Amino acid sequence: MNVDPSVQSKLLQLAGVDTESTRLAHRRSTLPEQQEVERLEAERVGRKDAAVAVEIVLDDLDRDIRKLEGEVDAVRQREMRDRKLLEGGTLAPKQLTELQHELGSLERRQSVLEDELLEVMERREASQADHDHAGARLTQVEDEMIDAERRRDDALADLQKAQERCDADRAALIGLFPDELLAIYEKQREQRGVGAALLQARRCGACRIEIDRGEIARIAGTPADVVVRCPECGAIMVRTKESGL
Repeated sequence: MNVDPSVQSKLLQLAGVDTESTRLAHRRSTLPEQQEVERLEAERVGRKDAAVAVEIVLDDLDRDIRKLEGEVDAVRQREMRDRKLLEGGTLAPKQLTELQHELGSLERRQSVLEDELLEVMERREASQADHDHAGARLTQVEDEMIDAERRRDDALADLQKAQERCDADRAALIGLFPDELLAIYEKQREQRGVGAALLQARRCGACRIEIDRGEIARIAGTPADVVVRCPECGAIMVRTKESGL
């Protein structure tokens, strides 16, 4: 294929634009700011789960407290009723003995229940502290996420602007090349990542492999308008004054 050397040289500009586009795409897919957002999101989920777990514990403890308070109140009511009967002075000796025995049992039962209630209330106080701590940590990570998402969005906006510049530059260059040359370039770029590169110091700029002297001699004797491809990677090798042929 014969293409004017000045047109061939512009392939280097196109290759530069495409390389930059590839770099931008790679950066977009490996954006550190996005990775930080994902890390914080995972941490947020973990902290939220921890807060929910403590809330479940608190609910269970509140239920236990209500149950114990109800039992304590029932014992107190029974004790008050028995004391009124005792103070009435109308009981037979046997009934009086049984009532006094029951009052002793009620006092012991109330003491046990109050101890249990105190223990559960202390556990609830500790769990409440855990819940407050979990809530504070959750709020902290959510604030960090807001800041990380802002940085991520700023980085993506910068990448988008850079990509738009590349797209504009590519659109301005594409029309300069014959369809056949452009087809070779695009196919090579799709297969190997680089469609064209500078031939310099006996090396292909695409694969960086040094070309043997015999092939270099052949290329040097080839007319300047003939499109030359790398014998190793197949990329279009653009010859300029820098090629040293």
